[in-house]
Amino acid sequence: MPELPEVETVCRGLRPVMENNMITRVEQRRLNLRIPFPGDFVARLENSTVKSLWRRAKYILAELDSGDVLLMHLGMSGRFTIEEPQIPKKSSKGQQPGMFHREEAISKGSTHDHVVFHMSNGAVITYTDPRRFGLMTLIGAKQLHNHKLLKDIGIEPLGNELSGAYLAQSFCDKKTNLKTALLDQKFIAGLGNIYVCESLYRARLSPKRLAATLAKKNAEANNRADMLAEAIRNVLTDAVAAGGSSLNDYAQTNGELGYFQHSFDVYDREGEPCKRNRCPGKIRRIVQSGRSSFYCPRCQR
Repeated sequence: MPELPEVETVCRGLRPVMENNMITRVEQRRLNLRIPFPGDFVARLENSTVKSLWRRAKYILAELDSGDVLLMHLGMSGRFTIEEPQIPKKSSKGQQPGMFHREEAISKGSTHDHVVFHMSNGAVITYTDPRRFGLMTLIGAKQLHNHKLLKDIGIEPLGNELSGAYLAQSFCDKKTNLKTALLDQKFIAGLGNIYVCESLYRARLSPKRLAATLAKKNAEANNRADMLAEAIRNVLTDAVAAGGSSLNDYAQTNGELGYFQHSFDVYDREGEPCKRNRCPGKIRRIVQSGRSSFYCPRCQR
């Protein structure tokens, strides 16, 4: 499933063609994705202008001048593709070295193209989702923060709220392991399996460590909490800069893949040598709460 960096990358790709532009026509090609579309989905979207577009956790939200907010989630395999008529597409022969090209990501008429937005600037935005675990719905702007999909989500890890103090206060009484605690969206929004593994590696912390060990007895942060907060922010920032990670279905809005998978320190590297200088360890894989955790047992304690 796309995590925060992938969703942020998609959001940044959509923003230039959606913000301050009108949705002139909507093609809704099925009645539901993970959940049903609102019955008046097309009517409420058409002739509405997108005032702003942003990300919250793993959701993309578009505020409309009608008073509605379009909430979108990529699910397991969802992607948006933008076609701009005024910009000729590059042929595969003209690709620059190192560029990825996926014709299936931008092909027309796919049976998995479920929603198509036609914008007033001429852009055509197609939502494709083979597994149909994504969702789109409309929420009144005044009801947004109390909506069931958003009300219990924690802080944004790229904002100023994430700190060692926050982690210590949040986890001081937790009996669970650190990996599971970090994946709980009630504390930190948008963190997923890949980036938790990578963050714990940078902070030299084992995914098996108890979450409560980030706090002193008075719930104040210790050095481990401070290092982890910094590691989370740095890993996510690096991943966004690389366009996210493409492991299965994810692609950016221009069809390119993400590049951060080439920088993984531990994720999906079971049995390989630790990349840390002078560390003799090898990456180990364990299963925690039904998910794979990758770590170095020698330098992550």
